Amino acid sequence: MEQIRKFLNGFVMLNDEDWNVFSSKLRRVSFPKKTLILEKGKKEKHLSFIEKGIVRFNIPRPDYDFTFAFAFENTFFSAYDAFLTQKPCQYNVEAITDCVLWQIAYEKLEEVYDSTSVGDRIGRKIAEELFLKKTRREMSLLEDNATQRYLDLLSEQPLLIRYIPQKYLASYIGIRPQSLSRIRKAIK
Repeated sequence: MEQIRKFLNGFVMLNDEDWNVFSSKLRRVSFPKKTLILEKGKKEKHLSFIEKGIVRFNIPRPDYDFTFAFAFENTFFSAYDAFLTQKPCQYNVEAITDCVLWQIAYEKLEEVYDSTSVGDRIGRKIAEELFLKKTRREMSLLEDNATQRYLDLLSEQPLLIRYIPQKYLASYIGIRPQSLSRIRKAIK
């Protein structure tokens, strides 16, 4: 739980009282590798912080899953659009490694917003971080070629990227696994 406090203190100093309120609402859960954390069509009930593991966001298709995002250790994640609207999610959220998460339920987060001096700021900063990740991803898809998208991911998460299957990496950067093999070979 200290990882979360350290993360939050990066943009707002939590006094002990506010931290105790926030941390009391968190629940630690584990998901084995290849487990759906959230299945398409279900409501997103939690904002989660990854203590350990890697999560992928994908649109399931009968013959091919399209991976459009990853979340890594020491970050918050959520099917945020579904979390905000409390409507069914249009994609899957999957643990691609064994994961340990700290989750806060939608209703509990609302309580934090109402009962702490920094709750709204915490929520805003987490939302801003998720928005910036999404914007960077969209800009990369529009402006960068597949090699650059792979190199960016490699520089952002050099130690963790080796745990992501090649087919997911390829889908994420918008190419087929065979093309990713050629990119990897060319940059070695």
